[in-house]
Amino acid sequence: MPRALWSGSLSFGLVNVPVELHSAVRDRQLHFHQLHDRTLAPIEVHRFCTKEDVEVELEEIAHGYELEDGRQVVLSDDELAAAAPRRTKTIDIEQFAELAEVDPILFDHPYVLLPTGESDGPLRAYRLLHEVMGDSGKVAIGRFVLRSKEYLTAIRADGPVLSLSTMRFHDEVRPGTIAGAPTGRAHKPARRELDGAVRLIDSMAREFDPGRYKDRHRERLRKLIRRKADGERIERPKRQRSPAATPDLMAALEASIADVKSPA
Repeated sequence: MPRALWSGSLSFGLVNVPVELHSAVRDRQLHFHQLHDRTLAPIEVHRFCTKEDVEVELEEIAHGYELEDGRQVVLSDDELAAAAPRRTKTIDIEQFAELAEVDPILFDHPYVLLPTGESDGPLRAYRLLHEVMGDSGKVAIGRFVLRSKEYLTAIRADGPVLSLSTMRFHDEVRPGTIAGAPTGRAHKPARRELDGAVRLIDSMAREFDPGRYKDRHRERLRKLIRRKADGERIERPKRQRSPAATPDLMAALEASIADVKSPA
């Protein structure tokens, strides 16, 4: 198990459960070095003052925030520290709620909470909270500080452990109207189109198995790197056109259902 990212206590009421925070996911993306294409030397990034054209040391950098009237407020690191959250060693649970009430769009990064120590008391408290939350189906909403930022979190029983997901605040999510969701009466589908869409969804429904889905882009990148290493010339692919809008929605639904049911 990798080193814990945070350690402290999960606190609800007067109960404190010692826990460690571990990331529940790992980075599997391919990472490239930036090189000068002519010399293949590594690229370095430097901070330059645009007025004096000199390199600026990190301790000489201030932080500017532009107001609506165009004025700029300049803050130093010490001044920014005045607004930093108070670092604590607890995840403070503020409420319990039904998991179905929490919109999945609010979830951000997943972590795992593991009990710390080997003494009976903390392990029993962890097991108690895990079993109660698993039986009730509830999710705990709380806050904690990781590094220098305060996060809203959702904690739930997930298999044999407690999982924690950092959450976005509600004002960080764009309302559907801003995203351009169609709401006019002219966009309302006909009943036969709704029935056809339901039949298509039912015909494609199966038990979800995350192992069926692979990162195809990562696999293509690996193959491309191997081809390049073997001296093969890589050509830029032709740009594909976006598929045209469906002219006959009902016909497309019927054809899709037939295609799913086809043994081939």
